[in-house]
Order: sequence, then structure tokens, then C-alpha cells
Amino acid sequence: MKTLIVSVVTPDGPVLEDSFEMVSCKAENGELGILPGHIPLVAPLTISAVRLKGNNDTKQIAVSGGFLEVRPDKVTILAQSAEQPGDIDVERARKAKERAESRLQAKQDDIDFRRAEYALKRAMNRLDIAERR
Repeated sequence: MKTLIVSVVTPDGPVLEDSFEMVSCKAENGELGILPGHIPLVAPLTISAVRLKGNNDTKQIAVSGGFLEVRPDKVTILAQSAEQPGDIDVERARKAKERAESRLQAKQDDIDFRRAEYALKRAMNRLDIAERR
């Protein structure tokens, strides 16, 4: 079966580069499924899981926004952060979730609610990916 080269890169460096048969991810305008030969595309990503299918297996990577670039034979994901399930510190993610939840529940004027919501979404995404492995 035909494959795509998938490269996931963050400001800290490469996270993954391998061949897969399909890439599924969540862009700001909805869910995308990419197969070899897909038309060129650039899309902003949301905080979500990127699913990579190949060799009768599915890998997941937690991404916290960024951009997806699709070419017929290659997919590049430029993410603000990206982690494979084995690299996620579950305890740290749980604490981040608890901190974000407490900030959102505190009805204080000096709380940046958008930032707290963003932190909560990131923590929940990381926990979800880590628990699925």
C-alpha cells in the first residue's frame, strides 16, 4: 500500500519522522483525513490528537496547535508542542489540569480565562493520549 512520509516538528526539534498510510487530525475547520496523493493543503491545527495509521497499527501524538502542510507524498506538522504517549508525564499533566480547573472556578478579575482554558485543553488532551497507550 502507498504511504506518506510524516514529519512532526516542534520548536524544540523533531518528534517523529516515519511512513504511514493515513493521517487524521483536527484542523480549526474540522477533521481531516489525509491519504497518499492528497492535494496540497495548509491548515491550522487545534489542540488534539494526530492519528497515524500504518502497518495495521495506529499511533497517536498529542499536539497543541500549530500547522499542517500536506503535499502528495509528505505531511509536515509544525506544532507548538507535540508528545508521543510514552513521553507524556501523566502526573505533571494531572497537576496542570487541576491548576487550570481551579483557575477557571475562581471568579477573580485578574484571571486570564482564555489562557486557563487553553491550559485545561492541553492537559486533557495529553491525559487522553497517555491513557490510550
